Formats: sequence, C-alpha cells, structure tokens
Amino acid sequence: MAVLGWILVIALFVIGMAGAVYPVLPGVLAVYFAFFVYGWFFSFEPFGWLFWTIQTLIVVALLIADYAVGAWGVKKFGGSKLSVWLSTIGIIVGPFLIPAFGLILGPLLGAMIGELIRGESPKQAFKVGVGSVVGLFSSIVVKIVLQLAMIIIFFIWVISF
Repeated sequence: MAVLGWILVIALFVIGMAGAVYPVLPGVLAVYFAFFVYGWFFSFEPFGWLFWTIQTLIVVALLIADYAVGAWGVKKFGGSKLSVWLSTIGIIVGPFLIPAFGLILGPLLGAMIGELIRGESPKQAFKVGVGSVVGLFSSIVVKIVLQLAMIIIFFIWVISF
C-alpha cells in the first residue's frame, strides 16, 4: 500500500505542475490534495497547524494571483474589463478549440475581441491581446514557483518528521 500511496502522491504532484501550464487540469488543488492522500496512506502526524496554514495561504495566494496576474497583463497594455473576461474565457476554451495553439491564441483572441467590441482599433486590440499573453506567461511562472514551493515544503515536513 505504501507504493500505491507514493504513486498517487507523485501523480498528483505531476498533474498539479502540468496544471500550472495547462489550465484545464486542477493545478494547485491537485498538489494540495496530494497532502491528504499522503495523510490517508501514511499519517497526518507530520502536518501540524503551521504546515496547513502555510500551504493554505499559498493556495489562496495562487488562486488570487492566477486571475490577478492575467488581468494585470491585459490592464497594463490598456485593456478593458471586457477584455480581461474574454481573455480568461479564451484561456479555458482555447486549448479545446485549437489544440496545438489554443493556450496562446485563446487569450490573445479573447482580449482582442473584447477591445474590438469596445470600438478600439485593430492595432490597440492586438496590443491588449499581447498583454493577455504576457499576463498568461507571468501567471504560469508564478504558479510553477509557488507550487514547487508547496511540494518542497511537503518533503521538508515529511523528511524532518
């Protein structure tokens, strides 16, 4: 059972890290759930209130930052709230509609459509679309760093117990 437990924990870590790049996967929630899987298979004893507080704060920060950093990219390049919403929808829908390039084209086109609806020029709409992609990549970097921190903290806690 110990081998199965570790396989599930590692699989959830891998899914979580993949979710940092591919928004359809659960990302940070998979990493967080891995801690529970470890506890169910082995023991919750290594995890005290400090562990859960740190990990939960990272999850909350990640969930807020995920949206905020993407929105920042759109806003920084002069985009509207409509463009933020449509670029977010593009991030989710894009990979399904255009499998190979949807992760980039989805938010780009979503933000551009938002600006064109508002009556902005195609040049400005493209600029905001680029901003949404910059925000997306910035968000991916933040997610990767914070999720890696969660995993490292987990191993430190487990090894030091």
